[in-house]
Amino acid sequence: MADNHRCSELILNPDGSIYHLALRKEQVAETIILVGDPNRVPVVSSRFDTIEHRVSKREFNTHTGWVGKKRLSVVSTGIGTDNIDIVITELDALFNIDLTTQVVAEKPQRLDFIRLGTSGGLQPECLPGKQLASTHAIGIDGLMHFYKRHEAPAVRKLREDFCSYLDERNFRLPVEPYFGSADSDLLERYGSGMLHGITLSAPGFYGPQGRQIRLQPWREDILDQLAGYSAGNLRLTNIEMETSAIYAMASALGHRALSLNALLANRTTGTFAEDPGRAVIELIEDFLSKTG
Repeated sequence: MADNHRCSELILNPDGSIYHLALRKEQVAETIILVGDPNRVPVVSSRFDTIEHRVSKREFNTHTGWVGKKRLSVVSTGIGTDNIDIVITELDALFNIDLTTQVVAEKPQRLDFIRLGTSGGLQPECLPGKQLASTHAIGIDGLMHFYKRHEAPAVRKLREDFCSYLDERNFRLPVEPYFGSADSDLLERYGSGMLHGITLSAPGFYGPQGRQIRLQPWREDILDQLAGYSAGNLRLTNIEMETSAIYAMASALGHRALSLNALLANRTTGTFAEDPGRAVIELIEDFLSKTG
């Protein structure tokens, strides 16, 4: 960070907390649950044994507490990868930048990010109500093209394979895709017993996901075209709006990440979960049962 840009590059509130999240380091655990909906934060924290901190600003709601001997924070991100850019950057800064001097730590501290979110299935087996762990994510939102980052060989190979798949079908996305992957240890611990697959993160809910309300989507067959992609025994299984940025940003900053999804819809059959709230609660409880 350039010295003459300190104030505008990393902004603090008058109380010394980080600008958007209004948090200080002592208010955040090293394992952070990410949820989209601010109202889902108390649903998660109500299952904590104790709660130490409650902080809220804009759509960013944070509760920190304990489950057994495990300290956890749950933070709402709002919707979209643009908000993920803010949340992960500011959480990383709390642990890895001296906010007084704005000097980056010589030895960065690793955080764990666990997304407990919702998404729509793209394959027949991805039925509403089921749970899915994202092994990889494809971003078609463009966020990571604004950052310099190292692409792991396995991730690069997967991206090149996906782009070849699109080329074979003469199908070019409006934005060049980028890839991210789950941490293997977190996937093994928390993703057991779930469906596994590749998640597509879109930059919007309607047109970018092939929905037509009044505006016509760029291509009505976007989901049909993309859902045919597979890599080994994995297929492109679901679509949502955050996982690609969580995986790519976490990896670039030296953190671990995993996205767990409650499937609320199946886009191929047009069906929706009968009790979406129950599906989300089951995902939360399943994760917390493996924590502590």
